[in-house]
Parts: sequence; structure tokens; C-alpha cells
Amino acid sequence: MELTNLSREEKKAYDLEQIDALVQKNQGMAKTADILAMGIDYRRILQFLKEGYLKRVKSGYYTTKYFDGSEESMVARMFSDGVLTMESALFYHGYLEQRPYAWHIAVSKNVSKSRFKMDYPNLQPYYTEPKVLGMGVTTIKLAGEPMQIYTKDRLVCDCLKYQDKMDRNDFKKAILTYIGDEDKDVAALMEYAKERKVLKKVQNMIGIWL
Repeated sequence: MELTNLSREEKKAYDLEQIDALVQKNQGMAKTADILAMGIDYRRILQFLKEGYLKRVKSGYYTTKYFDGSEESMVARMFSDGVLTMESALFYHGYLEQRPYAWHIAVSKNVSKSRFKMDYPNLQPYYTEPKVLGMGVTTIKLAGEPMQIYTKDRLVCDCLKYQDKMDRNDFKKAILTYIGDEDKDVAALMEYAKERKVLKKVQNMIGIWL
């Protein structure tokens, strides 16, 4: 396309199409540097922000009006095949008061590792055998988008399995909250404990309170 022959409105529409394509290619957002590299100057970016065509996600990152722009919706869209786990799942189950800085997401060990090489959002992948990945999964809404998450019973087993990787206070809070949770499924807990090879830990640390 010969850009010099475009009217002002046609050039504007063309720039928006280019940015939207970039956002879609990058699963919901685009860096300032990448937009500038397409020949769109910063004044044009500011204009699009003012007019509502662009939304600032954080410093240096933008999304278009066609995307929600929230961190939660981006995670849900980018990793619909993943499962919230560990501290992230604990937060959305109400077991932790503050959402962790990083998104803890379990994914198949067969997926491309390059998917997680991004500056934002901050991701902590857990590469998992496909059989284990789908065990004890339910669904919640993140900013209106469906997102898979481990059930409380499966999640507690994973916390026991990876206890050494967790903050001590977060681990203690998770276990005590589970013990007092009226919605827990002890039978399911024991089944997951066998599969995750933490049955003895469950019996020693939780069993006496059940």
C-alpha cells in the first residue's frame, strides 16, 4: 500500500489496523517500541489513547479497545489451556488475602516454552505431564473470561508436594484454611494425595484434624 496517497482518515484507519494486528499477534498487548517500529509516532499513540482506540495496560504496554486490557483477562485469553495453581489458585479460592505478583500456571510439558518469555504479565509456569495436568480441574471467571483452576483438594496436595518452594506463612495459611473449609472433599483429597504421592504428608499434617 502506498501510504503517501492516503488521506488523513485512511492513514488513521491503516495505523489502527496495524496496531490491532500487532496486539492480536502478541495475544492481547503491544509494546510502545513495537508500535513505533511500524512508523507510528508517539503523538499518534497519545491521540489513539485520548480517543479510546488504545488503552494503556501499564507503562510501555497497550491493548486495543477490542480487548478488555486487564491483566486477568489477558492471562485467561493467553493461557486458556493452562490451570491456575499454587499461590495463584490459593488466592482465587480465598485461601490467601493478596494475589501473588506472578501468575502460577500449570501447563503441559509439551507446550512451547517461548510462550512464557514476556515482560508482562509476570508468569511462573509449572510444566506438567498431560495426565496430571487435567486432574482435579474446575473453572472460574477472570474478568469475565473462563479460566481453569485446580480444586481445593487437588491444590492442597500440590502445596504439600512443593512445600519447600512456598513461603512458609502462605503454606501454613493454606493448610489451616483447608482444614477449616466446610466445602472440602476428604475422599477426593485422599485420591489426589495418592496420585501426587503425598499421602503420608496428608495423613500426618492434615489427617489428624479431619
